[in-house]
Amino acid sequence: MINARTTAGLPSVLKQLGKMTAIRDTYLVEQSLLRTLGPLLGVTETSLYRVDERGSIVRTLHHARQVETEQEGVQRVAEHVEEIANEQQLPEEVESILDNVRLLDKPCSRRLESDFIICYPIHGGGELCGYFVLRREHEITPMEDAIVHGVLEVFTNFFALLDSSQRDRLTGLLNRYSLEMNLDRLWNLLYARLHEPDGTQDPERRDKQPHRYWLGVLDIDHFKQINDAHGHMIGDEVLIVVTRLLQAAFRRSDLIYRYGGEEFIAIIAANDLEAATQAFERARKKIEHFKFPRVGQVTISGGFSGADPVVLPQEVINRADSALYEAKKAGRNCVLHYESLVRQGVLKEISTGSVDLF
Repeated sequence: MINARTTAGLPSVLKQLGKMTAIRDTYLVEQSLLRTLGPLLGVTETSLYRVDERGSIVRTLHHARQVETEQEGVQRVAEHVEEIANEQQLPEEVESILDNVRLLDKPCSRRLESDFIICYPIHGGGELCGYFVLRREHEITPMEDAIVHGVLEVFTNFFALLDSSQRDRLTGLLNRYSLEMNLDRLWNLLYARLHEPDGTQDPERRDKQPHRYWLGVLDIDHFKQINDAHGHMIGDEVLIVVTRLLQAAFRRSDLIYRYGGEEFIAIIAANDLEAATQAFERARKKIEHFKFPRVGQVTISGGFSGADPVVLPQEVINRADSALYEAKKAGRNCVLHYESLVRQGVLKEISTGSVDLF
């Protein structure tokens, strides 16, 4: 039976698909998917779960639409999309249906007390890369099911195309273009958190969110000598192996970029300086202890700084780069913290490039 609401909404869906394919930011494309399918299916809440190659959830987006009444008594529909910390425990019914979809590799639904929870697999490159989840009072109709499959297919194809344009061809890491967009997003998040009134956020969720972010600039030591002695093909192999070691050392939720040549940028979440130092040290040691074919030992040097919402992102990169320069001067194969170097008098604080708070 054809659902009248669904067919009536088809022009709107096509318009939303047009908007989706005009976006050049993978994060916003994911949001657009939720904003498209939620109204189509007559639900106010939808979720997107991204998984890695091992099936572990690495990102969760939750979209909600609700009617809000303004001071003048005017009602409006407000949309909210939030990224939920991966450390949070999934509801039992969600975890169960995700397992079913993973095993069967097809959409599944399960009846709860008063409604249904429905889950669709999302594929990318022939592999399961995520789940789309919603709840509503009744099952999906055949017409709705066909439309959801169509929207998901457009989404996955466009997302893959967009994602490839934001990655370095050699290493597969995110590139500088992606870095610029993600820095803007991170700074907006930090700036909003800075101005968030106390008590407005759920305490349990606040406790699970990382308190701080850190930006590190990492550089392969003596990389030119490796190229000169062994050739650029071996040099490329070293870059690829270093990339894999960095990915293994940092958490799945941390972001790693190839910044240029033999230089990388890592943005990590850590609650304090000690935890951040341990994370960067873990990456340094992992590379130091690996035996590279034809080359032997390879080391990296690095510098890192706290992501400060009142300091421009490029300035934070400059601070981390200054600490990297000091690590090179100190003999290489070490990672130094910019603010600690300032306190020790080794560096003078870089004071240019602040964000206007008012």
